[in-house]
Amino acid sequence: MPEITINRSLSYTKGTQRIFGEAETLEKAKRGLSSIGVTRVAGITDLDRLGIPVFSTIRPSAAEGAISVYSGKGITENQARISAMMESYERCLSERNGLNKDVREDISAPHTIVTYEEISEHGPAVDPASLLMSETYSQENLVEWISGWDLLKKEEVAVPANAVYHPYDAPGRTIKLFRTNTNGLAAGNVLEEAILHGLLEVIERDALSTAEFNRYPGKKVILSKEDGDNYELLQKFNDNGVDVKLWLLPHDTEITTIVAATDDIRLKDPALLVMGAGSHLRPEIAVRRALTEAAQSRVVQIHGAREDTEREKFVREIGYERIKRMNRYWYEEGNKTTVAQMKDLSKKSPAEDIETVLDQLRKVVDSVIVVDLSRESIPVPVVRAIIPSFEMYTLDRERLGQRAKAGKKRKMTREERPWKHRTRK
Repeated sequence: MPEITINRSLSYTKGTQRIFGEAETLEKAKRGLSSIGVTRVAGITDLDRLGIPVFSTIRPSAAEGAISVYSGKGITENQARISAMMESYERCLSERNGLNKDVREDISAPHTIVTYEEISEHGPAVDPASLLMSETYSQENLVEWISGWDLLKKEEVAVPANAVYHPYDAPGRTIKLFRTNTNGLAAGNVLEEAILHGLLEVIERDALSTAEFNRYPGKKVILSKEDGDNYELLQKFNDNGVDVKLWLLPHDTEITTIVAATDDIRLKDPALLVMGAGSHLRPEIAVRRALTEAAQSRVVQIHGAREDTEREKFVREIGYERIKRMNRYWYEEGNKTTVAQMKDLSKKSPAEDIETVLDQLRKVVDSVIVVDLSRESIPVPVVRAIIPSFEMYTLDRERLGQRAKAGKKRKMTREERPWKHRTRK
């Protein structure tokens, strides 16, 4: 039984939201790189003019259908190194046994192949329909299942393997429910860190998906010198001719989700109309993640090394002015707020932070699931966090649920509503 017990004796290193400091985290991450097939860690900060640290890791042995170049960001070089390394662990350990060319050890959770009706006869199971499917599905279809742990109900629950592994090919006569992605994949110094960051990422994507679908970004965030490192990060964009709009996204929890929408007004390159996003219980960390991820997105586009940058070709064909016009809501003005006005929900330990997140999620869902993808032979734990019904429109336009449809919508201008125009006689 894959029960997950949260260790309440762990606490954060003073001044951080991590169990270990940067140096110890970096050494821990380095130890297992060769065992997951990483052949190179490289700084790519200098490809851009911002000077915000970005690193990449390269794993040539990645499974077919997965990318093999990963990237990471931070306000220091070590943070960016760690971020890139952690993504390597997430990507490697999300590959199922047999497809993974580097790790032979399987996850501890049992697998089975039956219909939804049959799996439900033996205990709780996630209804595939709650995962926002894009494919035709019947409850008579055979589905591959993995055992996960419901953090809200504190019970074992069967989850479609399609929602756990990435990439995923349905074995035998089973059905593939949807295209896979990395939403909710997270690594950490300890399992508790991984769980917290996996949950926060699912919340981030839910908030971002709802905002994008409804073209409603929420409140514009204003930074001042009192915001310290975040203000200095913002100035690096502004001083180099990159306009940044920061938004506090609306959400039905009190967890802060920030988006940084950037526009390189010097180059006017459509590929550099990129964003970064971050969710965290501590608002200033959410802002920092959004800004550093926006810097990372710029470098990835400039680098062109990742295999998932087909976006570049597409947007260059459309052009800068049209792309910006299509996404104008990220670049307009709006009601303003500050970081000081946001609620800090953070605590002093990962266990307390996880419980805070769960308390927030209880308001809107009845199931929060974690599947442990860790292997004993690998020093860094990895999990997949799954919150049924939460949106991922920002990752897959075909997977749209009721949460996004019910979100607050931006009032469109007359020019944006040509079907409302009437010809005066």
